[in-house]
Amino acid sequence: MKKEKSRNSFSGSIGFVLAAAGSAVGLGNIWRFPYLAAKDGGGLYLVLYLILALTFGFTLLTTEVAIGRKTKQSPLTAYSKIKPGVIWDILGILACLVPVIIMPYYCVIGGWVVKYFLAFLTGDGVKAAQDGYFTDFISADVQPILLMTLFLLVAAFVVFRGVNKGIEAMSKVIMPLLFLLVIGIAVFSLTIRHIDADGVARTGMEGFWIYIIPDLKGLTVKRFFSVLLDAMGQLFFSLSVAMGIMVAYGSYVKDDANLGKSINQIELFDTLVAFLAGVMIIPAVYTFMGREGMEASGPSLMFVSLPKVFAAMGRVGNLIGCLFFAMVLFAAVTSAVSIMEAIVSSFMDKFHISRVKASVIETVIALLGGLAVCFGYNKWYFDIVLPNGAHAQILDIMDYISNNCFMPLVAIGSCILIGWVAGPDTVIQEVEKTGIKMGRKRLYLVMIRFIAPALLLILLLKSLGILTVI
Repeated sequence: MKKEKSRNSFSGSIGFVLAAAGSAVGLGNIWRFPYLAAKDGGGLYLVLYLILALTFGFTLLTTEVAIGRKTKQSPLTAYSKIKPGVIWDILGILACLVPVIIMPYYCVIGGWVVKYFLAFLTGDGVKAAQDGYFTDFISADVQPILLMTLFLLVAAFVVFRGVNKGIEAMSKVIMPLLFLLVIGIAVFSLTIRHIDADGVARTGMEGFWIYIIPDLKGLTVKRFFSVLLDAMGQLFFSLSVAMGIMVAYGSYVKDDANLGKSINQIELFDTLVAFLAGVMIIPAVYTFMGREGMEASGPSLMFVSLPKVFAAMGRVGNLIGCLFFAMVLFAAVTSAVSIMEAIVSSFMDKFHISRVKASVIETVIALLGGLAVCFGYNKWYFDIVLPNGAHAQILDIMDYISNNCFMPLVAIGSCILIGWVAGPDTVIQEVEKTGIKMGRKRLYLVMIRFIAPALLLILLLKSLGILTVI
């Protein structure tokens, strides 16, 4: 009990909400959400995403935060404290493995963001837009490793500082700046106009309407479910669920905090930023590259397509590119800190070691993993096909194992634990601890027991290549 009483905590609800939102507003929101929205019919994807965020996302987010606060434990040990047993020990290990696998390659990508931010900051934006620039950089021997290490050390320093002086203090400064940058770039994206080599004029507002108006042309039941599963998969990134992060952050929330209100604020903030990420990117890409440019996703969208868009803007493009990559860097750092904190807090709770020792151990693990990812683009390069049909090397394999396999398993395990073993009252009572009734309680009961596990099982089977009809 003494250990739990001395556990760090956020100073208030604002600190928790900003830290949780900072975790969720990461690279997955910025480069994955706009691509999926463009691919899946714009407004149709947005409507389904919003419905899922208020139902499916709400259920998983509430469950994880409540488990964290109730047990005052990190993901590695929290589940077995709810219900002792080998199965729940394994669930805790899986929940901890997800951030352990993600952290190394996230730091590598963070290093890429640093590279492009420095390129635009020093006026080299046009050079960054040239063909082969990105490939030449990531396949280099030294620079990607140095920038990955720099990014990792920044995240490690924040985690080393602790919950209040590190995570909360950083979130209170960075998140307002990030939000202002997102809004500013989104507004600018709507005002741009461009005439291409064929004399065709396109505007940011035209791209915006493509983004928000549902495209129901050729909509079939199969395509509808495909869009639904895309939106559901994106929610893992948009809300940082099934990564152990929200369990860890929940464990730092004070018992007198209004949990329901905080969860609603996190939902609102994350959904708004995800939507604005699309407003930032889709109109700009459409204006300068047409509908074909909107087909890019992941790293190719951020590090190949967007620099070309900024270069096409002329002089102002270098400034916009610098601001954009500054915003992306803020988002990447806040997410990396939350990923690392989930691991460090797990080591502290499981092995009863200090924050300093746990931080050093995880920094070494992430550094070694990051080196392997960097080598995957030169010395250790190979190409294999994953069960979902995608071509992959080291980074893609790590991403597939963590995101496509372990995260759905963790979410399914959480639904079974709370929905059927410990009982939904475990979470409901935690949310209502302050005497304020839990909103959407009936929805939560139905989702945690029936709908969420069924949807997650379908998503897992599709990710593993077992379910191919959707």
